[in-house]
Order: sequence, then C-alpha cells, then structure tokens
Amino acid sequence: MSPIRILMADDHALFREGLGALLSFVPDTEVVGEAATGEEAIARAAQLQPDVMLMDIQMPGINGVEATRRIVRDSPHIGVVVVTMFEDDDSVFAAIRAGARGYVLKGADQEEILKVIRAVAAGEAHFGPAIARRLMSFFSAPGPAAPADAFPALTGREREVLDLIARGRNNQQIAGELYLNPKTVRNHISNIFAKLQVADRAQAIIRAREAGLGADSG
Repeated sequence: MSPIRILMADDHALFREGLGALLSFVPDTEVVGEAATGEEAIARAAQLQPDVMLMDIQMPGINGVEATRRIVRDSPHIGVVVVTMFEDDDSVFAAIRAGARGYVLKGADQEEILKVIRAVAAGEAHFGPAIARRLMSFFSAPGPAAPADAFPALTGREREVLDLIARGRNNQQIAGELYLNPKTVRNHISNIFAKLQVADRAQAIIRAREAGLGADSG
C-alpha cells in the first residue's frame, strides 16, 4: 500500500525537523514537503497535493486557520490536521469550521499523532483525547437562549431544521418530526449550509450550539 503523503506547515524549523525525523521511521508515512508560512502552505498544498497536511495555527502572514480554509476549499480531498500548542475553544472550533479533520496538541506522543494522521488519511475525522474532551464538554453543556435574531438569513423552517440538526437528529428523524419529505429536508439542509457558509453537519452543529440552538439533546 502506498505511504501516506504528508506536507508539514510550521514556522519553527526545529519542530518540522523533529516531526520529520519521527515520521521518517514510520513505514506508512512519507513527508513530501514543508512550509514555514501560511502563504507557502497554500502554494505547496496546491503543488504537491498531499494526503494529509499537518498545520500549525500561528504562522507569519496568513494564519493556519485561514490557510486551512483555502486549502480545503480548493482541494477538499486533502485532510488537514492542526498540530498546535493551543487548546482553547476558540482555536479548536475555528479550525473545525475552517475544515480541519484532525486536531492534536504538540505535546502529544508519537502514537497519538500517528493515530490522527492515519484516521484522517482514511477519510475520517479524529481529535486527540484532550480535544475530544473539550468537544464533548461543549456539546453536552446547555447553550444560552438563542437570540431572536440568530441567523437572520435563515427562514423559520430552516431554523427549525437547524435546531433539530443541533439536537443530533438525522434527516429521516427531522422529516418525521416536521412532517416533511426527506428530499425537502435535504434541500433545507443544503440551503442552511450555504447560508451559514459551513461545509458539513459538524460545522453546522457548532454554529447552532454557539447561538443556543439544540440545547435540549433529548
């Protein structure tokens, strides 16, 4: 089986060298390039088309979150894994909204980093244990009451659909609860994603929860 082609983006040369050395001893990975700035990361990703991109958040020029957004927009098959020192909610959710499929802290051990890389290369989303705990805490915490003007671009029906998405309902369940046919539900969801400028259900849930929708998970 072909090795996982990896592009590393980090402004610290020592970190890139250390991680590159670690990956050089792993048979199923191959580092195909490096980048030290956000602009360079975008250009190298377009040129090399790696399977996985390891992305730092804080870099000169374009930051890692914006670089991730542009890379995923132009090459959605590239799995971006954010590798950073920051584990605050803002950084985590900004990276996910930008399209990152993995998030791991720089202090993580080799086994954890490789687990995230392999999962993302296989098309999955994977987050290190510390980040996963933050996500679970965020989704289980009751949200604030949604302001009446949250998501003004959405119709009333679209808000209802988004609220049910945030409660964990699938399309079939939403169709049953709102007495809609599944195709109509799919159309509403497509409109919601476009209006909120999100790529998938996970990002829509984060936006909805931040606005206080879906607080009742029952």
